[in-house]
Amino acid sequence: MTGDPHIHVERGVAHAGSALRGLVASTFGLVADAPVEVTTGCGARVPYAMTSTRPESVTCLACREHARREHLRLARQVELLGRTPGAPVSAADAARAARGLRDLAERYAG
Repeated sequence: MTGDPHIHVERGVAHAGSALRGLVASTFGLVADAPVEVTTGCGARVPYAMTSTRPESVTCLACREHARREHLRLARQVELLGRTPGAPVSAADAARAARGLRDLAERYAG
């Protein structure tokens, strides 16, 4: 998409960004290159450099709404995980993580 001045979010915004690449690198010793182009929350294909994981930087309104929905969905999943018997995370930790995801979702809404 040429000439698009907006900053977008990756479609898998909750799993995107350098933090995940860093986790993979530290866990498996693999270093993945950042993709050249990505599919965004609004469905466009844009250069990776035109995306951000910081809500304040995202200017595409459709992507902001997508990111908000995705973070709220992930917050619900994390809470359910914390309530599952034998879960690898405590209910309190899951609630804290879900709260952080909901706060991030609100930043995308703002």
